[in-house]
Amino acid sequence: MALVESLSLEIGQRMPDFELADPAGQKYALKRLMGSSGILVVFTCNHCPYALAIWPRLIRLANWAREEGVATVAINSNIHPNYPDDAPDRMQEKIRQWGIEFPYLVDETQSVARAYHAQCTPDLYLLDAEQNLFYHGRLDDNWKSEADVSRKELQMAIHALIECEEPPADQVASMGCSIKWQA
Repeated sequence: MALVESLSLEIGQRMPDFELADPAGQKYALKRLMGSSGILVVFTCNHCPYALAIWPRLIRLANWAREEGVATVAINSNIHPNYPDDAPDRMQEKIRQWGIEFPYLVDETQSVARAYHAQCTPDLYLLDAEQNLFYHGRLDDNWKSEADVSRKELQMAIHALIECEEPPADQVASMGCSIKWQA
């Protein structure tokens, strides 16, 4: 497991469109998923301890954000034979087990992860309604322990987005396991 941080990207840049399928084969396009205020795009997986630690918080935050006009989509780019826990059938198990109500999509070719310059799981991108990057950072200040969180940076960024405020000036990189790139 290689620990890496998300890359620093230019806030305000337009992020690429994509169309991916969920593990059952249903296709989703970014434009159709977009909420009235924007969308949270999360590159994640089933096996990384960093991703696993924040999944419950992410699900709760997504439910709150949906009520505020911000949709969520999760993307698994770790479709790699050496990581069977991240296979699409295992994704379906996690969707049921965790009660994930937003699309959890398969990026089998890893093209969307590459287009977004995603590096780790989790790698979080908050886009405004015009698909411009508003926030690219961590969920909060303690990935290990929700009880020890003192600063909910992503939630604060979502609040700023829906209130039409400026993007947060301080965006701390997310960190986690490296995406398992195919050759």
